[in-house]
Order: sequence, then C-alpha cells, then structure tokens
Amino acid sequence: MLVILYSRVGRSVTDVYLLNLALADLLFALTLPIWAASKVSGWIFGTFLCKVVSLLKEVNFYSGILLLACISMDRYLAIVHATRTLTQKRYLVKFICLSIWGLSLILSLPVLLFRRTIYPPSFSPVCYEDMGNNTATWRMVLRILPQTFGFIVPLLVMLLCYGFTLRTLFKAHMGQKHRAMRVIFAVVLIFLLCWLPYHLVLLADTLMRTQMIKETCQRRNDIDRALDATEILGILHSCLNPLIYAFIGQKFRHGLLRILATHGLISKDFLPKDSRPSFVGSSSGHTSTTL
Repeated sequence: MLVILYSRVGRSVTDVYLLNLALADLLFALTLPIWAASKVSGWIFGTFLCKVVSLLKEVNFYSGILLLACISMDRYLAIVHATRTLTQKRYLVKFICLSIWGLSLILSLPVLLFRRTIYPPSFSPVCYEDMGNNTATWRMVLRILPQTFGFIVPLLVMLLCYGFTLRTLFKAHMGQKHRAMRVIFAVVLIFLLCWLPYHLVLLADTLMRTQMIKETCQRRNDIDRALDATEILGILHSCLNPLIYAFIGQKFRHGLLRILATHGLISKDFLPKDSRPSFVGSSSGHTSTTL
C-alpha cells in the first residue's frame, strides 16, 4: 500500500484497485488478534466488538473479490481490446471503488444486524447470528444470496476475463504485457486457494442444514472442524498479498527499495540502476509493464 501511495506519478487504474485491496486487508488484519484470542478463550469481547470485527471480516472478503473482478475487467479491456476506456478517468475509478465498498457493506449488513454474543450452556461464549425462532431458515437465505453475488458471479467474471486475456496474449506473444500480469494472476490464484475451500465446506454445511445431505454427529463434527481450518486459510489471504508484490512484482519490489533508501533504512547501492518503471498504453492510460 505504501508503494502505491508513494507512486503518485503514473499510478494506473490497477494500482488504484490494488490500493483499495490493500486497505481492506489492513483493516481486517487489525482484527486478527481479537479472532485469535476468541479461539482460545471464547468470545469475551461483548456484542459491540462481535458486530464490528465480523463486519470488517465480511467487508474485506466481498470488497476483495469485487476489486479483483474489476482488475480482471481492466486487464481484459486493455489487452484484448487494446483501447482506453472511460475507466482512465480518475473520478470514475473513484466512483467504482466507492460503489464496491458500498455494495460490500450492504452484503455484510446481516452480520451487523444479527450477530451478537451468545452464551451456550456448558460452552464458551461465541459470536454468532441470532435471528430468533427463524435463525436456521434466515441463515440459509443470508448465505445463498451473498455467496451468489459476492463470490460466484465475480469469480465467473474473473475467469472469463482472464481466459480471453490469456488467449490474446498467447496469440500475440506480448512479452511485456505477459510479464505485467504475473502479479495480478498470482493475486487471483492466492485468493482462490485461500477462500475456495472455505466456501466449498460452507456449501456442504448448507446442504446438510437443508437436509439435502443427511446429518450425522460424525459429519457435523467433521464439517465444524473443516470450517475452522478453512476459515484460518481464508484469513491468511490478507497476509499473503504483500509477499506476492515483494517477490513477484518488479515494480513493487523496486518501489519498496526506493522508499527504504529514501528513509535511510538501506543503502542506495541496493537500488537498481534504472528503477524507473516503464509504461505502455492501457485502459488506464498508464499501466506498468513491471507491476
């Protein structure tokens, strides 16, 4: 995030999306100590924090995949159609990002409204939804709708856009643009590896609760353990994106070195001889070929 903030000159549309993605990850990372403590001692932080940290978690997930879908569309327009679209206008990019945050908040509202601290008999307190007598029914509805519009639909957009983009790159042998997409592809791949297992387990849990799969004590315990394990995998996603930028993205790696050298944290001898990134035309007008 610091690299993009420092690189005001030549900042691309993709950079703006990645900046918002980093912001979402940072906000969620601030809540990780609370989630970690709750796994050890139960939810001891009260209903207010239950709502707040749950909201941040949901907004992080939905904004993340929606921003990645926007990045895939920007790359598709830039490479497949090789045209400068309206997204090069900064006010429109800001509007798109604000819309994504707004939609993510709307999809996350059920968590804010219905989550509270629950005290089960003989168990540690938990942060969970409570919708009265219809809790089970409403939980199914509130799972299906957000997962459809906040996961499946954006995922299909990403797969289609990158599929057409890859086909164009392989046909045209665009070496520079091919290198420019390494970070973006890595971000998408890591996102899928981290979150897809969780949603597959969540789907199995939903099918079991709707009696489409027979529920047994053994299956219930297996699903609960799998949900905990895959949720931890999903949480790791917020920590992996900076590593992707550092080890795969040349632009981010050089930008980080420049920031460290500027503040005297490393010697300027570590800077590459030509640390200025090159740029090519894109839907943003200035898309780095080195990212």
